[in-house]
Amino acid sequence: MPELNRLTATEAAKKIAERRISAEALVADCLARVAERDRDVQAWEFLDREMALAQARLLDRELEKGPARGPLHGVPLGVKDIFDTFDMPSEYGSPIYRGNRPRNDAGTVARARHVGMVILGKTVTCELATHVPSRTRNPLNLEHTPGGSSSGSAAAVADFMVPLAIGTQTVGSTIRPASYCGIVGYKPTFNLLSRSGCKCEADSLDTVGVMARSVPDVAAYAGTQVNDARLINLPALERAPMIGICRPFDFGLAQAETAEALERAARALAASGARVVEISLPNAFRPLREAHQTVSTFEMWRSYGDEFYRDAEGIFPSLRERIAEGGRITGEAYAKAQQIGRECRAMLPDVMGECDVLLAPSAPGEAPKGLASTGSPVLTQIWTFLWVPAVTVPAHKGPNGLPVGLQVCGR
Repeated sequence: MPELNRLTATEAAKKIAERRISAEALVADCLARVAERDRDVQAWEFLDREMALAQARLLDRELEKGPARGPLHGVPLGVKDIFDTFDMPSEYGSPIYRGNRPRNDAGTVARARHVGMVILGKTVTCELATHVPSRTRNPLNLEHTPGGSSSGSAAAVADFMVPLAIGTQTVGSTIRPASYCGIVGYKPTFNLLSRSGCKCEADSLDTVGVMARSVPDVAAYAGTQVNDARLINLPALERAPMIGICRPFDFGLAQAETAEALERAARALAASGARVVEISLPNAFRPLREAHQTVSTFEMWRSYGDEFYRDAEGIFPSLRERIAEGGRITGEAYAKAQQIGRECRAMLPDVMGECDVLLAPSAPGEAPKGLASTGSPVLTQIWTFLWVPAVTVPAHKGPNGLPVGLQVCGR
């Protein structure tokens, strides 16, 4: 039998439901891959082999007696260590929280358990889900960053350690690492998935993200979270979609491989029958990135005030300075930045016109070499601030043979 850990989440769920494979066998293969590769990739913060296998056996026994709990019954899930878990440490990538044991699951984790998923373990996060690089390496080339802050989730999925994982996005922490690691990353509409029990960075921006190796996988996870069958069973298109090719104001920072990926995708979509048009963002959108920076920095200061005032030495220096910077932003400046976001969201339907979706870069290029940075989020900031759903898919290769993603942004 081929290695079960290479199945996508929906493929694995179908085989489990049909009793062609067991959840225990799937989890065992995932754990074997972790044992083989994680010394190098370092995607996992916490893993308990026996706990994971016990969950899988229980779900297999349930299936012997009755129907599956849900469409992802028996499928293992990696959980970014920014979400609380009642039976595993939740340390948020910070020495301040070493040994922290919450009493409850985060909302999205609780729901995943309820619908029959196996919580395989906690994946590495950058410190407090921010810009501070983690120890995780890109499994496609260990000398390159996997992106961040959902670095462990992206790397674990890309390296076939787990078929599905969750992360978060405040700036670009789902879309960018998924792009760098060559997988599918889904940032849903703001507040679609529950953020309860998630260590908050920026209250008006933080969004639960999903990573997998196919679009149906991330859709199925979201569907089980919000009881939406349209996501679990994606409907066929009834007409040719209209797709707007969007080059944001900072597109000049994109590398050649990203520009080429966008051109190639536009040609391929047109050849397949889609209506492809160019969309230019209005000048009113120019302040969006700076406004996002103001909002995220101010809200980070609000969110991490306790850590900053009581244990500043436990915070990485550049993060400590950014939190301090947030405290220097006035309430008036914050309110003005939020108003820019509201106005641009109101304008977006007119900007998109008849387009069903927009196609835009996921990152400036392929994953940068080195681990001192998680890469630039410059091409994701505005979409996060606009609260729109976005899915990144692998679209091209860069000069080092690493993936280049494009994101499809909705309304």
